[in-house]
Amino acid sequence: MEEIPVKVVRLRGGRWDLPTPATAFSAGVDLRADIDEPMRLEASQTVSIPTGIAIALPEGWEAQVRPRSGLALKHSLGMLNSPGTIDSDYRGEICVLLTNFGKAAFTLQPGERIAQMIFSRIAQPRWIEVQELPQSARAGGGFGHTGRS
Repeated sequence: MEEIPVKVVRLRGGRWDLPTPATAFSAGVDLRADIDEPMRLEASQTVSIPTGIAIALPEGWEAQVRPRSGLALKHSLGMLNSPGTIDSDYRGEICVLLTNFGKAAFTLQPGERIAQMIFSRIAQPRWIEVQELPQSARAGGGFGHTGRS
């Protein structure tokens, strides 16, 4: 598996371990809630949760912050802006916009794993303006054009 060098700063004393993959073949690393005390999220509430880290990615890379499937399944927690993008020139604290999509309140614990972060290469477009696009079998069909759910 490819590795990339990512500089990281622990904020507020670095109470938690640095994000690491949960298993040898995990696609991402888990981010933790860097909060001092339990936090209650009411139904339909969105809160910016600090993770206690700031990073510097190499040029040509991004980090995507995504919801954790266990929190989604068990507690209806997710992210309003999923995935959230961390650009290579961003140097602020990584925060997670955690949303309680459920009907009941949820209490978030300090250090709880709240999201996962995936690293991806990026490319920027080199636009080639043309008068018309090449034909394809699909053409302009979209949003359910195949009849499948």
